[in-house]
Amino acid sequence: MWVFSRIVESHIKRQLSLDKFGMVPEHSFFKEISSCLITIMPEGFYDSVEKGSIILKKLSTSEFCFCKEGIMVDDESAVLETDQVILATGFKGDEKLKDMFASPVFKDCIFGSSTASLPLYRQCIHPRIPQLAVIGFSESFSNLFTSEMRCRWVMELLDGTFKLPSIKEMEKDAEKWDKYMKRYSKENYRRSCIAALQIWYCDQLCKDMEINPKRKQGFLAELFQPYAPLDYPPTS
Repeated sequence: MWVFSRIVESHIKRQLSLDKFGMVPEHSFFKEISSCLITIMPEGFYDSVEKGSIILKKLSTSEFCFCKEGIMVDDESAVLETDQVILATGFKGDEKLKDMFASPVFKDCIFGSSTASLPLYRQCIHPRIPQLAVIGFSESFSNLFTSEMRCRWVMELLDGTFKLPSIKEMEKDAEKWDKYMKRYSKENYRRSCIAALQIWYCDQLCKDMEINPKRKQGFLAELFQPYAPLDYPPTS
């Protein structure tokens, strides 16, 4: 896995000219995919950067201010003439979940410990707030697909297809996922990234919903063909 990620990393750097534009990440590609830090650029994005219609700036240490013509950066001698400015500052999803509640008790409950990933059973249900389903917090390679799978899982839960385990069992399962997050995502474990285990995660949801987790036709297909959203049609 490490060797494969290094090959992909070198290819991406060369193909997108990341060194030229000063956009080489400080973290490795392996860490990026394990922490869901990877992004997919729109088609032709770096072609627009090459033409100058998109200007990329890392401002981790620099200061900037807006002016009539655009934006001024303290280490630039000229004004950057711009029509639009996008500040890619990121966000903290755990803080957003916490701020949903007015009660300090529920705030502390949903936030959990700052030294552990969010304790969500199946990355969806808090063991001590089972009336609340959290869709979209945990990340993967395809957030829309995993969110759709969680919605189906919640629908089947509400429809009575299966029941939640005891609080103790759900908390024990959340602890196992916490160990995985810390092992692969390192300091980014609070992001709750399941990218490296997305197929296995979907298998767990399928088993809960009493759906066959083996989605391919045949043994060899199951071993060698990649899984995709179309392998999980709504009617199966």
